[in-house]
Amino acid sequence: MTTFTWKVTAMFTVQQPDPNYVVNVSWALTGVDGSVTESVGGSTMFDSNQSSTFIPYDQLTEAIVIGWIQASLGAEGVAQYQNIVQGQIDYVLNPPVTPQNTQLPWYVPPTPPAA
Repeated sequence: MTTFTWKVTAMFTVQQPDPNYVVNVSWALTGVDGSVTESVGGSTMFDSNQSSTFIPYDQLTEAIVIGWIQASLGAEGVAQYQNIVQGQIDYVLNPPVTPQNTQLPWYVPPTPPAA
């Protein structure tokens, strides 16, 4: 069972329409299944049309910003990123089998020419 964790890695702000208005957030989604840990990163942009409620920068929490990211991605987007991380974990836990080029059973090696 994979446990997913979102983490904000950076936030970029502008001074309009409010001081320290968040316009871009870099984030990472990490999945852990037993001893296997994999992650994917992304960036989500925001503008003043997306929210009617301004929260002062110094009152933001990681949980609030992660909520913004997930709302921006939507349920399908969140699931898509979780599937990407799960695919990475599955690849480590169950590596794909590489087909081998096996000699044909009817192959007869050529006879060297007589000297």
